[in-house]
Amino acid sequence: MTKESGISRLFSALWGTLNFTRKLALNMIFFGVLIAIILAATSERDKITVPKSSALVLNLAGNIVEQKQAVDPVEAFLNETMADTSQPTEILLSDILLVLDNAQHDDRIKVIVLDLQHLTGAGINKLETIGDKLNQLKANGKKVVAVGDYYSKGQYFLATYADEILMHPMGFVQLDGFSVYNTYFKSALEKLKVSTYVFRVGTYKSFVEPFIRDNMSEEAKEANKDWLMRLWHIYKTGVAQRRDIDISDFDEKLAAFERKFEEANYDHAQYALNNNWVDQLATREEIEQVLAEQVGWTDNKRSYNKINFQQYLTLVQSPILPDKSGDKVALVVAKGTIYDGTKPAGEIGGDSTAKLLERARLDDQVKAVVIRIDSPGGSAFASEIIRREIELLQAANKPVVASMSTTAASGGYWIASSADQIWAHPSTVTGSIGVFGLAMTFEKSLGELGIHADGISTTEWPVLHPAVPIEDRVQNILQKSTERVYQRFLQLVSQNRNMTIEEANKVAQGRIWIGEQAQQLGLVDHLGNMSQAIEAAAELAGLENYSTKLIEAELSPQQQFIKEMLGQAYAWFADPTTKSKTVPVQQELVKLIQNVKAISEWNDPKGQYTLCIECP
Repeated sequence: MTKESGISRLFSALWGTLNFTRKLALNMIFFGVLIAIILAATSERDKITVPKSSALVLNLAGNIVEQKQAVDPVEAFLNETMADTSQPTEILLSDILLVLDNAQHDDRIKVIVLDLQHLTGAGINKLETIGDKLNQLKANGKKVVAVGDYYSKGQYFLATYADEILMHPMGFVQLDGFSVYNTYFKSALEKLKVSTYVFRVGTYKSFVEPFIRDNMSEEAKEANKDWLMRLWHIYKTGVAQRRDIDISDFDEKLAAFERKFEEANYDHAQYALNNNWVDQLATREEIEQVLAEQVGWTDNKRSYNKINFQQYLTLVQSPILPDKSGDKVALVVAKGTIYDGTKPAGEIGGDSTAKLLERARLDDQVKAVVIRIDSPGGSAFASEIIRREIELLQAANKPVVASMSTTAASGGYWIASSADQIWAHPSTVTGSIGVFGLAMTFEKSLGELGIHADGISTTEWPVLHPAVPIEDRVQNILQKSTERVYQRFLQLVSQNRNMTIEEANKVAQGRIWIGEQAQQLGLVDHLGNMSQAIEAAAELAGLENYSTKLIEAELSPQQQFIKEMLGQAYAWFADPTTKSKTVPVQQELVKLIQNVKAISEWNDPKGQYTLCIECP
């Protein structure tokens, strides 16, 4: 062994030892801090108390969802406590309903405070489901008060369920209607010399329009205006009834707004008060006083008696218990874009979601299944894999009911089409029965840089290469294949919805409908919420005594332990007011990156998609 090689091995050994020691020290520090946090959180959990006269503050922060996206529990906890906004906060609708169910029978809770300042997203159907629970609490003698510096459309819709709405004197209510605006890339792609190939079926299947146009087609405008106006009517009707105002007081025309804005001395808050959108203008200190008069002050007189949403949820969440015997109605959630293969919670994988349905089929306790769909669609192949599992459930004498949430369009409707019954909310965005394929090649763009592709093949089939154009005959084959998938979609609708192919084609064509229209057209059986869909599934199975069983991807015991412990710790660290705000330009860049990432993740084996771009 040479002197140099001996020295090299010595330094290599020393570096390996140092590197191991460094990692060991960092891991010990990390887990030491983690254990300290968990111990502090679990000890503090026992100290959570609800005063005899208290307000439950429903301080909802983030998007209300049917199912949270799966993330590593340690990573999720660190992101939340470090105010990392790269991953949007999500709140389970079921958690909100659990909290309200418990508060309804909790004599200590006198007032529900809707503090919605950091609520960023929720479909009308989800907000109405929460609103129905609030009505039950009001009927049970609880008072509901909404407070806020200002109100967005979604925040205000939920706030109108309150007995009283308070707003800051510098605030405003934003009731600017619903809209759909897309960004169009045709000219940009031409300047970049990108060759775009589009294969689609459906007059209204507008997903591909941004790549082949510089503006929205008249057909897309017609269809979008129709469902948006109907959705806006549902919004206005609900708000007007709860606030006892005329539906004309939404001031959709700028002339009406300008006149009334002038009468309010150009003050947005006074304008909202004059329109009876809010009941009282009050500063934060005045709001504290109003609430303290109803539930009393804390011992140190710094705040009114209250417990927040996350703390109360920590109290009422039961530990995981062994599943009890008896008949079950299984609930499977299909939320997100539909991809081929296996995906974690919060997304739909053809294989992984089908596996959940298979578990329900093989579980002898399960007598019926409700699949809760909140999806704009995605891979046609994956949608079919999931739908086939529904047929297998029915063959096993287990009825299946599809319950549509905010969105169940395109591939979401493909999945639902074979269910024994389809339930939707009046505002559910559904339909969009159409198919498209999209491909891009860059031979011209790369040619400008002096980059070319060439080679040979044993067949005439095209080589999948970004610098090789798709010839006309292949384009024709791909278009015919897309048309065949569309015919398959129509056959499913025709067979399962008791329509002829011609009738199915009339309500298809990629057009979007909302739930009340879909019921009139025969695409949906009933209008109602998930609880009603579960009752319908039990009735189809002839069940009188049953319980609901949620079937979801299983965590390992270690993952479940960490998730529960960190969830308790987060209850004491989470505070939406500490989260940093992203400036608009950064938000748009984030959206762009997310869109590009989403397209890059499309993985249908034949490149055929049934997806709705306008769907929320």
